[in-house]
This record gives sequence, C-alpha cells and structure tokens, in this order.
Amino acid sequence: MELSIIFLPLIASIVSGFFGRYIGDRNSEIVTSALVSISALLSIYVLYQVIVNQYEENIVIATWISSGSLDVNWSMLIDPLSAVMLVVVTSVSALVHIYSIGYMSHDPHKPRFMAYLSLFTFAMLMLVTSDNFIQLFFGWEGVGLCSYFLIGFWFKKESANAAAIKAFVVNRVGDFGFALGIFLIFYLFGTVNYSEVFQQIPTVVDKNLSFLGFEVKAIDLICLLLFIGAMGKSAQILLHTWLPDAMEGPTPVSALIHAATMVTAGVFLVVRCSPIYEYSPLILNFITIVGMTTAFFAATVALVQTDIKKIIAYSTCSQLGYMFFAAGVGAYNVAMFHLFTHAFFKALLFLGSGSVIHAFKDEQNINNMGGVWKKLPYTYALMIIGTLALTGFPFLSGFYSKDAIIEFAYLKGNTTGYYAAGIGIITAFLTSIYSWRLIFKTFHGEYNNKVIKIEETHESPLVMLVPLFILSIGAVFAGFLFKGLFIGYGDNLFWAESIKFLEPLSTEHPPLWFLLLTPCLVLLSIPIAYYFFVKNKELPNSIVSMNKPLYNFLVNKWYFDELYDVLFIKSSKKLGLFLWKFCDGTIIDGFGPDGISSFIKKCSIKATKFQSGFIYQYAFVMLLGFSALLTFLILK
Repeated sequence: MELSIIFLPLIASIVSGFFGRYIGDRNSEIVTSALVSISALLSIYVLYQVIVNQYEENIVIATWISSGSLDVNWSMLIDPLSAVMLVVVTSVSALVHIYSIGYMSHDPHKPRFMAYLSLFTFAMLMLVTSDNFIQLFFGWEGVGLCSYFLIGFWFKKESANAAAIKAFVVNRVGDFGFALGIFLIFYLFGTVNYSEVFQQIPTVVDKNLSFLGFEVKAIDLICLLLFIGAMGKSAQILLHTWLPDAMEGPTPVSALIHAATMVTAGVFLVVRCSPIYEYSPLILNFITIVGMTTAFFAATVALVQTDIKKIIAYSTCSQLGYMFFAAGVGAYNVAMFHLFTHAFFKALLFLGSGSVIHAFKDEQNINNMGGVWKKLPYTYALMIIGTLALTGFPFLSGFYSKDAIIEFAYLKGNTTGYYAAGIGIITAFLTSIYSWRLIFKTFHGEYNNKVIKIEETHESPLVMLVPLFILSIGAVFAGFLFKGLFIGYGDNLFWAESIKFLEPLSTEHPPLWFLLLTPCLVLLSIPIAYYFFVKNKELPNSIVSMNKPLYNFLVNKWYFDELYDVLFIKSSKKLGLFLWKFCDGTIIDGFGPDGISSFIKKCSIKATKFQSGFIYQYAFVMLLGFSALLTFLILK
C-alpha cells in the first residue's frame, strides 16, 4: 500500500506522457487524476494509522549506492512527519489534477501538462519519504526540474521561458549550498542516513572546522549550508526573486508548486533536521531573522501589486517566512501546523484566482476587474473563505496556526523572539489589508474591464468548483481539528522521534492583551480596506502621490532584481562576452582550429603557384634539385 502512494503518480506520468497521443486527452486526464486521487486516499489512511496506532515503517525499495563506506538505499520512511507531508502533497495534487481538467480544457497539450503534474508529485513524494540525504536531494532536484517544465509550459511565451530559467538558476544557487552541507555531513559522520547522522550529532557539537580562513563550529556550518538550500527552495529573502515570476505558468501550477509542495520543501528540511538545528542556537536565530524579514518584505510588496496571482504569490512568500521563524524559535511542530493549514487556504486562493482569470478570459490585472461578485457567486464566496483563513480570522484554520507562531515567538523570551513576534503582528495586519484589497478590487465596485463585457463573464464549470469546495472545508476546519494533535499537550506523543526538542516548548500563555492584539487588527483591517478600495478610491491614489519614492520602492520589489542585475547579471554577461570573443574567439580559435586551418590554407595558396603547367619550369626545378643532390654527395 505504501509503495502505491509513491508509484501511482509515476505510473500516471508515464501513461500520460508517453501514451497520451494514443489514449487521447480525456483518457489522459482521467488516468492521471484517478491514480493521484487513489494515492491521496491511501495517504489519508496512512496518516490515520500513524495517529491511531503510532504506525512507523521504513520500507527498503532497493539498494541504490554501495561504494566504500557510502551505503544508500532507496527507501520509504513512514513516520508522523512524512505522513503529514504525504497527505498535504497528494491531496492538493489530486484536487489540482481534477481542477486542471476544466482549466486546461482549451489547451492542445493536455496530456503533457498532466504528465508534468504527476511527475512533479512523484518527485515531491520521493523527497518527503526519504530516510537519507541523498534520496532527499534526488527528490529535491526532481522537484526543481519539474518546476522548470511547469513554469515554462507555455514555452512560446518569452516571459514564461525567462521565468522558468530564473526559477531554475536561483534554485541552483541554494542547491549548491545544500550539496555542500550533504558533503560535510558525510565527511564528519561517514554516512548520510538520517538515523545514523542524528545519533552522532552530540559527538560533533564542540568540533571546529577551518572554513574560508575562519574557525567555525562544524554544527553551525552544517546548519547554515542546509538552510541555504532551504532558502532557495522556499523563496526566502535574497533567494526569493524566482517565486513571483513563476506565476507565468498556468494557474494550477501555481496552486501545486507554490501552495503545498515545492516551496514547503525547505520548511520540511529544517523540521526534518531538527536534531541538528537544536544544537545550533546561532543558526536558529539567523533562521528567525530571515523568516520574519521575508514575511514583512513580501507583505509590503503585495500591498501595491496589481496582478492577482502575484499578490497571492507574495502572500505565499510571506507565509513561508512565518513557518521559518516558527522553526527558528524552536517551534518546529507549529511550523508544520501552519504548513498544513496553509496548504488548504492557499491552494483555495490560487485556484479561486484561476476561476476569476478563466471568467475574464486570461485577464490578471485586478484594476481591470470589479463588480462581478453576482456573476461569480461561488468563486466569490470560496475566495472569501480563503481570505478569511489566510488573514487569521477567528476560528478559521489560519487563526490557529498563525497566532500560535506569534505566541511561541513571544514566549521564547529573548530579543529575537520579541522582534519576530512584533514583526509577525505587523505583517498579519498588512496581510489582511492586501488580501481584502484583492477581494474588493476584484469583485466589488464598478466593472472596469473595457475589453470584455460584464455579460461575457461567467462562473467556472463544476469540475473547477468542486476542488474549491473541498479545499474550503480544509480552510475552515483544519486548524480546529488538528491543533490539539499538532501543538497540544500531546504533541510530543504524536510527533514521537520525527521532531526533536532539547527543551520542551513552553506551556504558558502570553498576556490577554497580546492574545487579542492580532485578531483585533485583523478585524479592524476589513472596514479599513473597504473604505480605501471601495468607498473612497481616490484616497489610495492621494497617498501614493504623496509617497512616490516609497511607492516606487515597493512596486519595484525593494529593487532586488535591479540590484542583482547590476551585481551579477551584467558582470556575468560582460565576463561571458570577454571569454567568448577574446579567450575563445581570439586565442583558442585563433591559435587552434581557425589558426591552423588559416595557416594550411595560406600554405596551399603558396604551393599552388608552383603548379604553373609549363614544362620548362618543372625542368628548371628538377635541375636545381639534381644540382643540390650532386653537391651534397660530392661534399660528403
């Protein structure tokens, strides 16, 4: 049964990818959706077994690498952490597959698209069920490769190709650090298997290494290198620039990659490696700072975006920041709780935005929408639910997980924790503002589209709405139902050895005013957003005109792309041109194949002059040769 969870998506990908043209578009969609749905149902059953019976298993599929002291198996590790991820990955993937049947109905390459989705799911499942770092890296790179295929699916669009390449390259930067971390782990421990590495961690706590001329603690260096990989995959600040551009892919791709799977891989890595990170307070503080900076940065940028998918993309980036700073303060279980709830409401928002885009015939600018809530009643209601959950509205899923993160940061009791809690509250308020801005500008006010008549807008078909309804159930109830299991007093019993805590998390509660602060700000933001974006639309324009430098700073995403263009892109292009034209063209080609061929050509031209066709010239040359030979023999 467990193996079926992994291999059914792979089989679906092979069938649709290689035989799609023979079985047809409809059959390709049915096969892939059915097999991934079965995988999702099996995953739910496995999680049930883990919860009820404390089921754990390590299933060896095959011996993968055996070289010297390096022994790596291809195996499937079932524990509470992987069981939760199995449900998140397969359930969202199954709903995305079903949704894609309607959304991609007019695309001529449906089998290829469904094959990519299924292959991506397989790679993610390989990642979350690994019992060693090599298999983890294999799934890690597989996810990156599939994301390249999916983001650049509409490869005839130049912007889609550019976005796919950008995502691939930026992730390679993080993956380089991740690979170095794996090398260092094998160097220190002689193994890459989780259980063996985690057991030996206490033995290297005080060990120092020479790195770039500095003496650093080995444990800190391992944690830093692994986290660099997580930063790239989970789009944390400095390595975040690929995520918003990845919205060039079809909307189902955004929901799958950027809500529940690929971007959460970095969070999963940090939580999986909690036995390592617990011994590195320095890097945990660094993770906290990076996470909260990312959350605040993404929230500020989302305030001024006009592309409906990019607003939700920056929201994803911000929520990932919350997950990381939860892990940074040692609340790994809370990070997983937010990862779990976030998957439902964020996939709901992405697929809901796809329904809106579908209604507006591929229009994505919210300034060209408005006034369609009566035309799209189901999409409107479902996106309201997703927005309420995202903003942390009381008693919806985001309320339980996001507030828990802020509370545990406060209870951490150090400077970093207080900083994270404060920024977390501010970010929660900003999140609510830009989320309701999206709702009000998309569905309320006057109809602003000058190309499409409002009568032409229509509700999405049932095959697109059903996944939204299912996700909305998770967005409403997931927090309430799973809070006690994930972060309650029995959390250690559930997580068992899959998450390590050197010190138990605080069971105290922050002051009442602190507990009420975030929900009150979230509630207050709704009338504020309504007044700004419905009642008095000129007020935001006035604020923008009075703060033009700040607006430009935000709309240009803190100028990260421009900065990277100056520091890396332009210099790399200049270096490439120099190496191409001077080193390769002038030196290598000049003295190599081009130079040799040119020399032979010149010699050949000279030699042709001796081929005149006159007998007297040939006789004269022969005479000279004979004279030279005779002279040589006489002198000898």
